[in-house]
Amino acid sequence: MTASSSPAATDLTRPDGSAVRVLVVDDEAALADLLSMALRYEGWEVHTEGNGADALRSARDIRPDAVVLDVMLPDMDGLEVLARLRRETPDVPVLFLTAKDAVEDRIAGLTAGGDDYVTKPFSLEEVVARLRGLLRRAGAATARTESLLCVGDLVLNEDSHEVSRSGTGIHLTATEFELLRYLMRNPRRVLSKAQILDRVWSYDFGGQANVVELYISYLRRKIDAGRTPMIHTRRGAGYLIKPGEAT
Repeated sequence: MTASSSPAATDLTRPDGSAVRVLVVDDEAALADLLSMALRYEGWEVHTEGNGADALRSARDIRPDAVVLDVMLPDMDGLEVLARLRRETPDVPVLFLTAKDAVEDRIAGLTAGGDDYVTKPFSLEEVVARLRGLLRRAGAATARTESLLCVGDLVLNEDSHEVSRSGTGIHLTATEFELLRYLMRNPRRVLSKAQILDRVWSYDFGGQANVVELYISYLRRKIDAGRTPMIHTRRGAGYLIKPGEAT
């Protein structure tokens, strides 16, 4: 079992203020890693398992707030895992992952007690959005009342989508706003082009990393022009945002 969490800002937490716990069950290690990364950047605590038996043991140990469950597992199918899971934790929201898109497969998953499903290939943004909806409906998490992200004199309001630096408003397009929000949720952390593509666009965007460079340049013109630079490049590694002098 692996568990990980991130200090990234989040607007969804457990009722006691601690990080949301999500159990990801998929025997495709690369896909599990992608999902884990996306959920960690929401500030959630992520546990991953590669088969049904380990998933059931992990669920008993950590009591997750939500489960992302692949239908096809090496030791038992996801429907059997769900049936056993429901006997112990009947209220935990479950999001099915499936490579099948036949209507009967979708109905089978929902009839068995699954709360929602996504069909592979999928956008990581879609999985995060579905989980957030399930968590809210289940009452497993509550929204943070504070909607401001602040890095130095740069302020981003996640509710109103307003951005300002030193009190001066800055107009951003929708994509520029999402990119800046991702950077500001991870201050002083170097984010690779691949991570940014995964989070701001989607993991199957096609590897067009040049779009990241393009939008970073757009942000710099609006955020840093005539001011102390906040958006920094780490050659061969990625980008980060932080207050202070450029390096």
